Amino acid sequence: MALRHILCFGDSLTWGWKPVPAGTPSTRYDYAQRWTGVMARALGEGYRVIEEGLSARTTSIDDPNDPRLDGSAYLPAALASHMPLDLVVIMLGTNDTKAVYRRTPHEIARGMARLVTQVAKSAGGVGTAYPAPALLIVAPPALKPIPGAWLAAEFEGAHPKSEKLAQSYRALAEATGAHFLDAGAHITTEGSDGVHFTPENNHVLGEALARKIGEIFA
Repeated sequence: MALRHILCFGDSLTWGWKPVPAGTPSTRYDYAQRWTGVMARALGEGYRVIEEGLSARTTSIDDPNDPRLDGSAYLPAALASHMPLDLVVIMLGTNDTKAVYRRTPHEIARGMARLVTQVAKSAGGVGTAYPAPALLIVAPPALKPIPGAWLAAEFEGAHPKSEKLAQSYRALAEATGAHFLDAGAHITTEGSDGVHFTPENNHVLGEALARKIGEIFA
């Protein structure tokens, strides 16, 4: 069986941020503890999992304080860099709910739609003949109460928006033919900062994604 290549594109939830009550500073879970590592182990030797996680990344927002955070500005290069790809898994949107961005759930879904289009148009990479990969949109789970003062201010008013992302992303997936998984159907955000994952969250999500990917390639 040919090796299947999977690109996981996301934010700190994909990078493996260890939650701390104050919000920052933090460190990173080991690869085996991150959901990407759990997923790779569950999928087995027939798959190669490529991580592209960046803390604070958004779907498509040009942040004036940090130009690195716009996911749509980086995704096309990442796709071309890692060709050939069989599947792209995108879990973004949590950071789009921040107060400074003033985005509604539908506007966040429109940001995700831009990424969907970029994946669909990625065929050929840079001078190659590879087709565009399949896409799995993952809605992150809703936020929990945030104890850290700065992080709470960053995400002021974000909780109800985070609760509606799954509904908006599901509709987007149905409209575009992408695959969809609601992470909130499998886990809640149990990290001590109200935003990030515990080791158990990572484990359960990685296992759930492995099952979903098995269904996609069945």
